[in-house]
Amino acid sequence: MKKFIVYFLIVFAAVISAQEKETDPNLGKWVPSLVTGLNISQISFSNWAQGGDNSLAFTLMGEFSLKYKTEKWRFKNYVKTAFGKTKLGDADIRQTDNEIYLETVLSLNIGWAVDPFISNSVRTAITDGFDYSKVPAVKIADLFDPGYITQSIGFTYDKSEIIQTRLGIAFQETFTNKLNQYSDDPDTKDKIEDFKFDTGMESVTDAKLKLDDNLLYTTKLRVFTRFQSLDVWDVRWDNAISAKVNSWLNVNLGVILIHEISQTRKTQLKEALQIGIVYRLL
Repeated sequence: MKKFIVYFLIVFAAVISAQEKETDPNLGKWVPSLVTGLNISQISFSNWAQGGDNSLAFTLMGEFSLKYKTEKWRFKNYVKTAFGKTKLGDADIRQTDNEIYLETVLSLNIGWAVDPFISNSVRTAITDGFDYSKVPAVKIADLFDPGYITQSIGFTYDKSEIIQTRLGIAFQETFTNKLNQYSDDPDTKDKIEDFKFDTGMESVTDAKLKLDDNLLYTTKLRVFTRFQSLDVWDVRWDNAISAKVNSWLNVNLGVILIHEISQTRKTQLKEALQIGIVYRLL
């Protein structure tokens, strides 16, 4: 009887294990995803008595992810880019979106509620960026000027399809070329540094919440603090609500909040409401 029970338990465990594998058809496979979008806004006037000025604006965005999962390992790669410009009347063309973000996370399933992980992320502008509140406009960004690279090691929770979060010890490198105000150490008055290395802690939380059949809310909150100044936090909170009109037309509301005193002591806020074409290639 005991042998029968042991045999039954072994068979039962094997069946359950097989069913778990069957429920995840992507186990052991590379899973790519590529979404591109184009938002365009155009206004033109001719003999218009109520006033106004011609305008043309566009934003080109792209999101690419590549995931690989086994019973033990999870390997996630993510790239997000946004590039946009606008022209109002006879004024010069101005930059409205200008960013690229890359992230790689490798985690190991050890049977706990949280898993150990290592990650690497890269943030930078794609091309020239300007502060148009000043006359003339002042250049404040360029490709890897500044550029931020962050490595982190710690623990992550990613067993939910809705929310994933991770916390770890982080190492952040800041690179500059001509815009050394982002990397310079004010304590060394006789030298201007074009590289800065910070050690601290990083937390990153991603969430996706389906508000309705055609309404999706996504958010990404990243906070970083340095060990030498634990009362100062860099915060980036990226929010988007996407309403799907049909298979290729979306309405998007995006709100980004940034607080990073190396850039400015004021909290930065960006809001964009766009209607545009979205196409999923993969």
